[in-house]
Amino acid sequence: MKDINSNQFKVTKPVQLHDIPTTFDLDASKKEIEKELEDVREKLGEFQNTIYAHGKYAVLICIQGMDTAGKDSMIREVFKDFNTRGIVVHSFKVPTELERKHDYLWRHYIALPARGKFGVFNRTHYENVLVTRVHPEYILGEFLPDVNSVDDVNDAFWDKRFNQINDFEKHIAENGTIVFKFFLHLSKEEQKNRLLRRLHKSEKNWKFSPGDLKERKLWDQYQACYEEAINRTSKTHAPWYTIPADDKPTARYIVARILYDTLIQYKDIVEPELEEEVKANLLTYIKALESE
Repeated sequence: MKDINSNQFKVTKPVQLHDIPTTFDLDASKKEIEKELEDVREKLGEFQNTIYAHGKYAVLICIQGMDTAGKDSMIREVFKDFNTRGIVVHSFKVPTELERKHDYLWRHYIALPARGKFGVFNRTHYENVLVTRVHPEYILGEFLPDVNSVDDVNDAFWDKRFNQINDFEKHIAENGTIVFKFFLHLSKEEQKNRLLRRLHKSEKNWKFSPGDLKERKLWDQYQACYEEAINRTSKTHAPWYTIPADDKPTARYIVARILYDTLIQYKDIVEPELEEEVKANLLTYIKALESE
């Protein structure tokens, strides 16, 4: 099986999405890829225990992608070996009435993982420069003081929002949150195939919504918005990774490898040592238990 370098998927300079492939050949069978994924996610599960015991870092994993890109199954398969006490998944839908009474980052801020834990955002704060950019009329529902019509949702508005997102991520990174951002890069043809599977297979019908087809017609607009968002917010402290997503097992393995290869570089993340007094009396504690 072909080895990969996590950096080959990291966005370190401006990209054009139409130039980035949506497939990646690992030179392996599906079974081989799934076996490698099992090995990596087991190591990730062990690392999660260490970071939980260490208690000084949190890990935030942001997953974005077009409809049918595989976000849900990605989360299910990559984090299968995690202890549930150490990971929290948030799936952000249309803002609630309460959430609309706060700024757009509020619901994401209060969902951030605590130190020692992993947090996964299934759809993220980037919806606020993606969906709302394709549908600027949605911004009117935020009741912002300086936005009275769609005409006010202009380039200056988006510049400000990108700066706010960059500041948000810089702030949490500087305070101990390790940030990963994954864009599941799906081809339009593969999305069509996955939508058709939802329609043809009765057990998958529930996943389909007529709105999926309406949004599909806006494919080019979404791609342009994703491209700008990625280019304007991929930073050293919060990098974007473009993940070829036409093949789900390959995408899952790549994401798992990026997470593991990056996290093990944090050499200060180790399990805490016992206090000297406790360590010096280990044999005493053992004898006390064994003599019961």
